[in-house]
Amino acid sequence: MSTESTRRHVFISHHHKDDATVDKMTKLLEKHGSDTRNSSIRAKPANQERLDRGLVKAATIQRLLRMKMSWAGAVVVIIGKETHLRPWVNWEIQEAERQGKRIVGVWEEGGKDYQLPTNLDAYADAIVGWQADQIMGAIDGKINNWRKPDGSSPPPRSIKRITCQ
Repeated sequence: MSTESTRRHVFISHHHKDDATVDKMTKLLEKHGSDTRNSSIRAKPANQERLDRGLVKAATIQRLLRMKMSWAGAVVVIIGKETHLRPWVNWEIQEAERQGKRIVGVWEEGGKDYQLPTNLDAYADAIVGWQADQIMGAIDGKINNWRKPDGSSPPPRSIKRITCQ
């Protein structure tokens, strides 16, 4: 594992119930020499209540997310038990693809083989387990593999092929 300090600007897409997991991941990377800057939104309880009650317009949230994401070099998606059910996570992944960002899925620590968000399944550049070297390598574009939470390879899958004109 590298101890070389490297600053990484990322947007960490996650289910708001997984805020503590975001903190754990940035601390894990920091412990292994990465100065990770996260630009994702972390709502305070009062603001989260307003979001949950639908008092903030979707267009307002989208504009804020686009601005926060544009600063990042990569988008990291924390894959937890309920991540695939979160419409905002899928929207963020779609926006990351639109902005041409590198998209990295990271299985939560001790995670099971949870269902992937639809757009992560469609657009991920890499999916890795909860190991600092794997996460940093995927963010940096040195790792482009998909792995299951235990580090094994997933079964082969068919992908849509297109013909360039």
